[in-house]
Order: sequence, then C-alpha cells, then structure tokens
Amino acid sequence: MTDIDRTGAGANAGTAKPTTGFAGRIRNYFLTGFVVAGPVAVTAYLIWWFVTWVDNLVRPLIPQGYRPETYLPVNIPGFGLIIVFVVLTLLGFLTANFVGNRLVNLGDDLLGHMPVVRPIYRTIKQIFQTLFSSSDSSFRQVGLVEFPAPGMWSVVFLTQPPSPEVAARLPQSEHVSAFLPCTPNPTTGYFFYIPADQVVELPISADEAAKLIMSAGLIQPQGQAALAAMAEAAKLAIPTLATQASGAAP
Repeated sequence: MTDIDRTGAGANAGTAKPTTGFAGRIRNYFLTGFVVAGPVAVTAYLIWWFVTWVDNLVRPLIPQGYRPETYLPVNIPGFGLIIVFVVLTLLGFLTANFVGNRLVNLGDDLLGHMPVVRPIYRTIKQIFQTLFSSSDSSFRQVGLVEFPAPGMWSVVFLTQPPSPEVAARLPQSEHVSAFLPCTPNPTTGYFFYIPADQVVELPISADEAAKLIMSAGLIQPQGQAALAAMAEAAKLAIPTLATQASGAAP
C-alpha cells in the first residue's frame, strides 16, 4: 500500500460514522415500542377507570334482579355507563317537552330559593351551560399576556367580554376577560380583566393551547400559518417530484 492509499484510508476512517452496537439497537427498539404502546396503554387505562367509576356509582342503584352478572357468569363492564346514557337522553327528551320543561323550571325555582344551595347551583349551572352550549362562546381565542413579570409571557384563554356593570367601573379602555391556566393542571389558574391592547392574540386553537400548557411547552403548536406553509410547500413539491420521475423513466 502506498502512502497515498494509507492517507486516503486514514481520512476515510476518520470521517466514518460510528455504527450502532447491539445494545444501542435494543435500546432504540425498546424506546420505539414504548412510544407506540405508551399512549395506547394510558388511554385504555383512563377509559377503563372512567367506565369502572361510573359502574360503581350506578350498580348499587340497580336492583339485583336487573343486573347482568345475576344471569351471566362474568361481570360486564360498561353496563352502568349505558344506563347513565339512556337516563340522560330520556331526561333531555322529557325536558324538551312542555310537561318536562315545566317540571325542570319548578325544580330550578325550588333550588334557586334555597339560601345556601342557590349560589352554588346557579354558578355550576351557568358554567355547564356555557361549556356545553352549541354557540361556541367559551375559550374562543388564545392570547399572550405579560405575566408574572415584564419580559415574561403567559398563555391565556380569552372568554366573554366583561358585562356592562363591570365594564362601567373599569378604566376607560376596552377590556377582555382572560383566564390564565396553571401547568400541568389547566383547571386551576387566575382570572382577570385586562386591556385589549395588552393582549397578543395567537392563531392557534384552544386545544393546541391546552396541549402546550399541560405538556409544559414540550408540545409546541404549529399554528394555522405554519400548517398553510407546509401545505403550500407540499403542493409545490408534487410537480417537481412528478418531473423527476418522468425524467428518470427510460
């Protein structure tokens, strides 16, 4: 072997990429399997926990003779969830009728006149009506506010504008209602009114913002602009790939 050959071989050896050993490949395979199976296992566990929790609440209310395990050798999970679904659907059907609506209004008035129960019931009822209404009036916009110190920005959900009674007592500027959730539990946080010009609106959905908050920034939202740019790049790449394929064809 000449000096040139030895020099070339040494240069190639210096630039060669290290190969992954057997232990490294086993680790990569394990992590890949864990990433694939982990979310499925956690999702299945949460569904099983919810179904079992509902069954445990409903089963004592069902007479022994009407339970499936009385006639079957195994316990059927989800029977309580089916009962809850049927009862709630039937309740909604009766409420939509005239007689059912009158009974609901009667019960609402009865709870509304109880001194201790009244504020709790009305607050919870209003929250449920806002969250599950079809008007899409809750958490319509996501924004950034400078909190808790100058130069530090936090993600907030913009809810309903302040009522006329509250807006009349705020400084003479347009305010918005903002909810600042905590990480990793977004059900707790801070609610405040803030001037609209101090909020930086984000072009992301409430679901993307919730993922960002619960993951402590690990799951970054791409946003509508990034998705549109990716889609446009994909459209531009399709003719190029077709041209390359036709040119490579014999």
